[in-house]
Amino acid sequence: MNFEPSEEQLAFAQTARDFAAAEFAPHAARWDAEAIFPREAIALAGELGFCGLYAPERIGGLALPRLDATLVFEEMAAIDPSTTAFLTIHNMATWMLGTWGGEAVRARWGEDLTSGRRLASYCLTEPGAGSDAAALKTRARLEGGDYVIDGGKAFISGAGATDVLVVMARTGGAGAAGVSAFAVPADAPGVSYGKKEHKMGWNSQPTRAIAFDGVRVPADHLLGAEGEGFRIAMKGLDGGRINIATCSVGAAQGALDAARGYLHDRKQFGQPLAGFQALQFKFADMATELVAARQMVRLAASKLDAGHPDAGTYCAMAKRFATDAGFQVCNDALQLHGGYGYLAEFPLERLVRDTRVHQILEGTNEIMRVIVARKVLDKDIR
Repeated sequence: MNFEPSEEQLAFAQTARDFAAAEFAPHAARWDAEAIFPREAIALAGELGFCGLYAPERIGGLALPRLDATLVFEEMAAIDPSTTAFLTIHNMATWMLGTWGGEAVRARWGEDLTSGRRLASYCLTEPGAGSDAAALKTRARLEGGDYVIDGGKAFISGAGATDVLVVMARTGGAGAAGVSAFAVPADAPGVSYGKKEHKMGWNSQPTRAIAFDGVRVPADHLLGAEGEGFRIAMKGLDGGRINIATCSVGAAQGALDAARGYLHDRKQFGQPLAGFQALQFKFADMATELVAARQMVRLAASKLDAGHPDAGTYCAMAKRFATDAGFQVCNDALQLHGGYGYLAEFPLERLVRDTRVHQILEGTNEIMRVIVARKVLDKDIR
């Protein structure tokens, strides 16, 4: 096994690092404080291919392996996990549209999405269907040449500020087999948005509920075939779990870097904090947890790229471990800063707030344990 990135992968990572330093670092704190959605910065990311990293080439995507995408997302998340997390969601929705969308859908949105000129939201969660996604109630019925969609979604990232919605809706009976996927124009008649949620973190991306009241979309806006929606959603979530785990790893790296500098610069009792063994041990543990999380994420991404039959289990493991470890590293870095870590002048409090939600979304970490337990109790996945 070769754990060293290739020259091409390192080049992608360096490009992302330079981009984040130039376009995210000067503004991330203000975007957070003022709840600004940075569409201009996201469009600049699109010019570098970061809005279609693993989308198919036929819609202008780079068609990169998921492993390569993790290297890009990690670098950006070290500066701004919130904006990077939205980019990962946009990438997932764009990949779905490019993979399962028909010619009309791809022509209408494909290249605009991969370029960052237009943005996408992913609409699965409902007020009564979070962890139990197969219980969703939003319905789509075929009427003439259109599907008519009624229902509602909750906690939708980018809602009200994006251009196309990838919507999971029920076209058949109860359970997963009755769910289909659709590309819905965000400004279609009958689409309405709730209030912009006030959140603990992730403030650079808006979150709203969405209501669908007799929304008509052409039949050719169906993604895949009827009844394939839940399978598409779960395939998306495998990659989404890697993405959000990567954002936790990136944020933890950013926190570790900040703590390293602070431990060398700050003096107490006549010596730098880095000279105290108790703090050395804490920092060593943080670094070890971070490396372990990074390797687990890259292993899961490699399994997904290879089409391994247990890839979903590895993705769940990586999401659970990396989001828990990433949050803890950020929190420990804040602690090492003492009272300064609690101030908005330092990035630590923002990194802590932004990474906390990673343990909840893309399937809570409790659900990740359910997924893993079901698999490992049945078979050895070595």
